[in-house]
Amino acid sequence: MKPPLPGANPGTHYAKPGQPAVRPALQRQPTAEERRRAQRVLLRIPVLVHLKGRDKAIEGTTHTVSVSGGTIILRQGLEAGTKFTLENVRTQQKVEVNVVRPSQLNPEGSLVPVEFLSPAPKFWNIFFPPNVN
Repeated sequence: MKPPLPGANPGTHYAKPGQPAVRPALQRQPTAEERRRAQRVLLRIPVLVHLKGRDKAIEGTTHTVSVSGGTIILRQGLEAGTKFTLENVRTQQKVEVNVVRPSQLNPEGSLVPVEFLSPAPKFWNIFFPPNVN
């Protein structure tokens, strides 16, 4: 084995002439954060959940939000696949959403992950930088 070149980091892999260099970081599976469609932002705002067949809306708050949906905190969880109207109390905007995974219990309540059924980039009333992935 050849000694490393002066100034090289130990463990650096060099390619033979005419072959691409091996970069171990590119061979690993991407992390959950790298696989995300959109950046998530911690944001606490009040929301209302309007379920079909219920006269009264369910009060909740956001946990995290993204340009494509978010995670909301409710007293009780909702089943994956549940579709409902989500209202941003601050702006009074409404959007149709879908629960994407089963709710998870949290000390504050149930974390309910939702995605918008159609694009609503201004629903949260914050600016999301473009995704650089």
